[in-house]
Amino acid sequence: MKDYKLDTLCVQAGYTPKTGESRIPGICQSTTFFYGDSQAMADCFDLKSDGYFYSRLANPTVTAFENKVAALEGGVAAIGCASGMSATTLAALTVAGAGDNVVISQACYGGTFNLFGTTLPKLGIECRFFDPDDDAEKIEKLIDEKTKFILAETIANPAIVVLDFDKISAIAKAHSLLFIVDNTLATPALCQPKKYGAHIVIHSTSKYLDGHAAALGGMIVDLGTFNFKGNPRYDSFNIPDESYHGLVYANLPVAFGTKCRAQMIRDLGAIMAPMNAYIGYLGCDTLALRMARHSSNAAKVAAYLSSHPKIEWVKHASLPDNKYHGLAQKYLPDGQGGMMSFGIKGNVKTCDKFMESLELITQETHVADVRSCVLHPASTTHRQLSPEDLVKAGVPENLVRLSVGIENPDDIIADLSKALEKI
Repeated sequence: MKDYKLDTLCVQAGYTPKTGESRIPGICQSTTFFYGDSQAMADCFDLKSDGYFYSRLANPTVTAFENKVAALEGGVAAIGCASGMSATTLAALTVAGAGDNVVISQACYGGTFNLFGTTLPKLGIECRFFDPDDDAEKIEKLIDEKTKFILAETIANPAIVVLDFDKISAIAKAHSLLFIVDNTLATPALCQPKKYGAHIVIHSTSKYLDGHAAALGGMIVDLGTFNFKGNPRYDSFNIPDESYHGLVYANLPVAFGTKCRAQMIRDLGAIMAPMNAYIGYLGCDTLALRMARHSSNAAKVAAYLSSHPKIEWVKHASLPDNKYHGLAQKYLPDGQGGMMSFGIKGNVKTCDKFMESLELITQETHVADVRSCVLHPASTTHRQLSPEDLVKAGVPENLVRLSVGIENPDDIIADLSKALEKI
């Protein structure tokens, strides 16, 4: 689209109807598509022309959502996936295979930690975790000629660490290395990683992009800023792909996105469902409005909790004394999102009592939708991690994760206050 502002893109990008067509994209709930011209279908299979032939690879409703998120992130292409975890997995497998290694921030979502720490090593992909607060020299020691990418979250879940983009992008640039950013908790409404040196962005669209907690989904966005051609790290992009008649991905305008769809989506099939894409597309319409409200509400809640005698610490970058406040002002100046974590003075049972005493705020295995919710990560999303790995991930046992919704902030604070009185 034209060079519109982000809040305009939220509403308008992704789909343009023709005369007499539906103003919003329809739900193309079909597995397959008709062709009366055999060569036209063959050209689609050979990637010589755009089109749809089977919803395992592409679907019109999914395309509309892909186009919208690509526009919001400033990307050249996007791929809708079945979930955020499938997006992360497919992005990794597009470039990494047996014998390779990847470098990951240890301050990450528990599922991501397990994927790279447990599952991908079974496929021969070594994961090397780094502390995001480490200096560049220490992180660079993890990189060798077999390293395929470096990955971090804009705002880490649930440690609420704000990414130092300049530090990581400089490392990636120095080593001609792909820089992948999970932008789920910030969203492009608050931060566009492309501006700070990222090459690939991934999302769990189930969170803020959807906003309803109604549809699972993930998204991979190719920002079109990485040159694979002639880079010795990425032979698979420079060697002809015999499964596509000798196609060389590095020669294409959209190298990563094409390879991911042509190989990973084709062979693993974890594409987003049309109905989920439809719901996510509609949710994005109000993304800019919602993120502003999430951020302002969370700043008020963080200020309240930070002064409460039963709270040991609060992590939200809006707080002036927060370790990452300076980075947030640099990379997230329009708001720091609705996610925070805090430590209750006590143990796991104290945390349980607090959460069970809440009335407005519900206890859920979810974050980042319009309703406020809490979770105790150490006993739920991160329960598979050892005590040592919990420390590495920044998840102490007294940590409560709070996703601040768009309700009236006074009601949210009142509910927190009543629950804290009961512990």
